[in-house]
Amino acid sequence: MKRMILTALAGCLIFALTGCGGGGSPPPVTTQILSDPAFDGDIAQDPVTGTLTVTQGNTPTVFAGIDPVTGQEFRAFLDFPLGGPGGVPLNAVIVSATLDIVIDSISPLPQGGSIPIRIDLVDFQPPTLLGADFDRVLQPPLASTTIFPPITQADLGGHVPVDVTALMTEAQRRGQPDFQVRILEDFGFVTPGLIGINDTTAALAPLLEVTYF
Repeated sequence: MKRMILTALAGCLIFALTGCGGGGSPPPVTTQILSDPAFDGDIAQDPVTGTLTVTQGNTPTVFAGIDPVTGQEFRAFLDFPLGGPGGVPLNAVIVSATLDIVIDSISPLPQGGSIPIRIDLVDFQPPTLLGADFDRVLQPPLASTTIFPPITQADLGGHVPVDVTALMTEAQRRGQPDFQVRILEDFGFVTPGLIGINDTTAALAPLLEVTYF
């Protein structure tokens, strides 16, 4: 009997939260935000000298990973403005968030293999990249996730959706004006690999989809 009562109470709570009980909470809102190509970019580190090269602003491709030929490591940065029409209000409660990217190059093509990629929530405000943003100590991740499953040859030319709900929730908690991420090859014993992320037209550019109350 107790279990039946608890089940009924839970059902009533869910019913009320979805707003189906008449005059309840409004339905969730889903918005799609394109990254800002003026602030997207990447930072490359020379494996010998440690020199950092910053590329930012209206580039057709941003790179993440380790070039298997030169050993140069790239870390990509994407900036999604959260304010204004079509953005996410500061008082919004995040239900889910998905980052969608299109892979337009993989080097080398991982025949039967994969390239593990990590995504860090960062805060490079104002949105101008500095060499220090490459470093996970100088620019520590505020939250982090990985692309699962890892990037493979099958992803070349296609959309790769990534669950970034935890990252978006943390950005919202901090009141960040932009959702900013750093994309890099994951750590550990990995085979060097480099991916290119398309950053051109609206149909191919990185997209953040957020559902919130």
